[in-house]
Amino acid sequence: MRILYTASEVAPFAKTGGLADVAGALPAALSRLGHEVKVILPKYGVVDEKQWKLRRRGNLSVKLAGQIDYPVTIWSYDLPRTQVEVLFLANDRLFGRQGLYQEQGKDYPDNLERFSAFSRAVLEVPKQLKWFPDVLHTNDWQTALSLAYLKAHFAGDDSYQKMGTLLTLHNLGYQGLFPGHEFSKLGLPPAYFTAETLEFYGMINLLKAGIVLSEILNTVSPTYSREIQTMEFGHGLEGVLRDRQEDLFGILNGVDYEQWDPAHDPYIRHPYDHRYLHGKRLCKEALQRECKMPVAAVPLIGMITRFTIQKGIDLVIEILDELMKLDLQMVVLGAGNPDIHQKLVQAMNQYPEKFSVHFTFDELLAHRIEAGADLFLMPSRYEPCGLSQLYSLRYGAVPIVRKTGGLADTVTDATPSNIASRKATGFVFEAASSHSLLTTLRLALHLYKDRSLWERIMLTAMAAEFSWDRSAHEYVRLYDLAVAKARKGRSG
Repeated sequence: MRILYTASEVAPFAKTGGLADVAGALPAALSRLGHEVKVILPKYGVVDEKQWKLRRRGNLSVKLAGQIDYPVTIWSYDLPRTQVEVLFLANDRLFGRQGLYQEQGKDYPDNLERFSAFSRAVLEVPKQLKWFPDVLHTNDWQTALSLAYLKAHFAGDDSYQKMGTLLTLHNLGYQGLFPGHEFSKLGLPPAYFTAETLEFYGMINLLKAGIVLSEILNTVSPTYSREIQTMEFGHGLEGVLRDRQEDLFGILNGVDYEQWDPAHDPYIRHPYDHRYLHGKRLCKEALQRECKMPVAAVPLIGMITRFTIQKGIDLVIEILDELMKLDLQMVVLGAGNPDIHQKLVQAMNQYPEKFSVHFTFDELLAHRIEAGADLFLMPSRYEPCGLSQLYSLRYGAVPIVRKTGGLADTVTDATPSNIASRKATGFVFEAASSHSLLTTLRLALHLYKDRSLWERIMLTAMAAEFSWDRSAHEYVRLYDLAVAKARKGRSG
């Protein structure tokens, strides 16, 4: 099967979050199954053609509305350690910037123009390369508009008629909302700005267009696929999603264990696995020294997150004083809301030997936190899938999570029966409250004192398997459904 996978960020080339990790790993897993995969993303300013030794693959030009032409240069590079070709679409005016979507916390004012031009250009690439896919796989709002252009401008093109389409919803909280009066910039027929397609309370909603127009939809966990059909998690699109529920599926994200495995992680000083846990103790001591905290045999809690309400960091702040009274240490890595940033600085100044915060995203430090932490905290209000808890399982950093989305699907609560049957991999609480979080933390810290019991939980966590190969098989099933539906619908 030929698969054209389009995303706004792809690791290791351009990354702001988990989407990039998925876009860098899933195509590789699909390729290992024998499928021919090409990946397309914008060539941002952070992508250096000399560093990656990019090769030029051609040029194309797209027009949306009016007389504006967007010249695009296609660059190419193989995804490391794979046979997957990555295609970078370059237009310096639109993408030659250091940020992907924003700078200094502010979205670029021309994001609608940027990603509509990119989405339109994606559809010209098959003609330019004379390579037509069986499936177009889009991701989130930045690429969803390709589905509208496919319907509007390629309906009479035989080369596109049998192309199935899939939209993956990574986080419904980000929908690509823009003022309605800008619709004319998109170069779409006026009939597309209706409540049945792009219009959303007078606004343009790019994600909604993709939800309505894609043959098949999926989220990145089974629980999240159900949650988004409710008012609590649907962000206003729950009705649209319920209308598509027969075509909506949930597939868990996987882990690239070549990148995230303490047995051969180049970013940690002391490799370890389930047979040799001494290395984890050494990683913990190294992390304590790096964070200028006493090297002590106390539970060390790690947290790697965006400083947003979604991630539940405010729940942690509410109980910080209580936590700091306990015999523990905590290391936090992340960035985001300035008010949260300030509160964490105050806590770090107040508890320098117990609380360490790093206000950035540092890939190396992220690996060292996973390796050094005894517990890993993810108290998210909602979490489509989550990757950090999957990394934590393999690293024996026992996760403490809220029962939502992918967290609910991947962490088995340490109830007495689950511990006895060697199924427990972490701690799960239900209410999005600081009280529930603190209660669960106290339970985890109490069990931590029983080293034999704790090692049982940790080893069960480390044995959990969430490889991309399993998820890739499920995506292939959805591709088959999308192709069958497309060919039936367009021939009928």
